[in-house]
Amino acid sequence: MTRTFKINNKCAVAIFLTFLIMLDSCGIYRKTDSRKIPTNANERVKKNIEEGKGFKIGNIGNRGSGNFQFASSNPLWRATLEKLDFAPLNNVDYAGGIIVTDWFSNEKSNEEIKITIRFLTNEIRSDAIGVIIHKKICSSQNNCQINKINNELNSEIKLAILKKAAQIENEDVAKTKKKSGKFKIPGKNF
Repeated sequence: MTRTFKINNKCAVAIFLTFLIMLDSCGIYRKTDSRKIPTNANERVKKNIEEGKGFKIGNIGNRGSGNFQFASSNPLWRATLEKLDFAPLNNVDYAGGIIVTDWFSNEKSNEEIKITIRFLTNEIRSDAIGVIIHKKICSSQNNCQINKINNELNSEIKLAILKKAAQIENEDVAKTKKKSGKFKIPGKNF
């Protein structure tokens, strides 16, 4: 019986040593040079975040979503829909990056306009969107002439959308700061 115990004991030690060797070869344990690692904790955190390492424990159990670019999270898209709420929408395609209104006018006019907004990027900048306006003038029911117009109204719509998008983005940042509390990333001014 003691002999069986000694053999089992040797097998257990051999299995344990084999496990340690395999664990070392998996790359979990890495030798590091202490001269390359900052001694200041904030600098280490900043370096780890820049390298994409680490995680935030403060969100454990939080069932919130990730950072996705859906229409409801894109300030430029939201601002455009908010600014064009006076007009009936004909085509709204977030994946294609386009919003087209239907023809509209005031009731007493024979002129109608259609506004097309093309999204060129999700960033809020002057070249992020393109505004195209078409004007339709009808002399009778079936006799209509459509022209593309390029005047100050294009620029005014574009500027109004960009201003509203910047305002929405600032509100979103303020909500995020309030929600995350005192969590700060070193080197970032939030």
